[in-house]
Amino acid sequence: MKNKIKLKRYLIKTMIVSLCLLFLFLIINVYEYHTYTKNFNNKIGAIVSILLKEYPAINENQIIKILNNDENNATELLEKYGIDMDNNSIIKSNDKEYHKFLIINISSMLLTIILLVLIFLNYNKDKDNDIKNITKCIEEINKKNYELNIDSMSEDELSILKNEIYKTTVMLKEAADNSNMDKINLKKSLEDISHQLKTPLTSILVMLDNLIDDPDMDKEIREDFIRDIKRNITNINFLVQSILKLSKFDANTIKFIKEKKLLKDIINEAIKNVSTLCDLKNIELNIKGDNNAKITCDFMWQVEAITNIIKNCVEHSSINSKIDIFYEQNNAYSVITIKDYGDGIDENDISHIFERFYKGKNSSLDSIGIGLALSKTIIENDNGVVGVESDETGTKFIIKYFSL
Repeated sequence: MKNKIKLKRYLIKTMIVSLCLLFLFLIINVYEYHTYTKNFNNKIGAIVSILLKEYPAINENQIIKILNNDENNATELLEKYGIDMDNNSIIKSNDKEYHKFLIINISSMLLTIILLVLIFLNYNKDKDNDIKNITKCIEEINKKNYELNIDSMSEDELSILKNEIYKTTVMLKEAADNSNMDKINLKKSLEDISHQLKTPLTSILVMLDNLIDDPDMDKEIREDFIRDIKRNITNINFLVQSILKLSKFDANTIKFIKEKKLLKDIINEAIKNVSTLCDLKNIELNIKGDNNAKITCDFMWQVEAITNIIKNCVEHSSINSKIDIFYEQNNAYSVITIKDYGDGIDENDISHIFERFYKGKNSSLDSIGIGLALSKTIIENDNGVVGVESDETGTKFIIKYFSL
């Protein structure tokens, strides 16, 4: 808007100058006409006065008739006295006035041209300043400085260019911010992964050193060491597999095969994956729901998501406990609720449990804090959301899949 107002201002200035000079030309022309007329009438009056004095017989009507006669009989007579009717004025004072007015007219024209050129140059100067500002903006962008103040409310050609540069700047700034954030997240993830791998690897190395250094170790202790090594290797394998899966999601390299699937089939398949863990802790699974409830999803990935959530509930449940699983469908969404009766999640941890590598106050020693993060990513990719409620009586996960 600013540049449009500026352009209007220059146009108004040009119109005012043009009108003023046009009015000046009109005044000069009128004054010139009156000057010529006055000089001519004075000379004619002098001639008439002499005629009346020298030729009293001539009356005024005859003189007026002579003055108004349009016949061109005086040309030859005046040429005898050296007067060219086409190039010379009979009245010499009019020649002087003509030259004076010619100088005035030429000066006025030059003044008009100068003023219009000055206005044009001033306008072009502002345009050049705008171009310089745009060039500086581009130079700053090339230096990765995206904190630019560009007027985006203009409407002329340069302003459209400014607006496009502003849009490009915003996109580049967002890309740079995202790139920096990705680097920070990558650094943090690598630190977390390193920390998660360091503990089990250290334990494995210590136990292996003990096994190597003491070939006569008690059989029972040896077996405990081997079981611990296997458990740590299993945790490392789960960590690596989960990280690889999350990395595929981050890189958008996973193509979901979406089909209509029964919720009961997804839940039953997930239960098979945790059945051994449930048997070890003697946990009863109570499953109820609408057997016709369906969602559009990638079956295998949803089984992975539900498996991780049920596994989390099993890990945090007491021995000889139970887990309730309920599923249903309505016109807006399908829902799965999974409730355990463990110690619950600490109030300070509940808002962080879906963050990668987060371990809450009540987390088990074997927990690596990545299963729930993976579940959340999978569910959201299938147009769902997952939430959690928890108190001292246990924890409930609510998973909703919205109809497309």
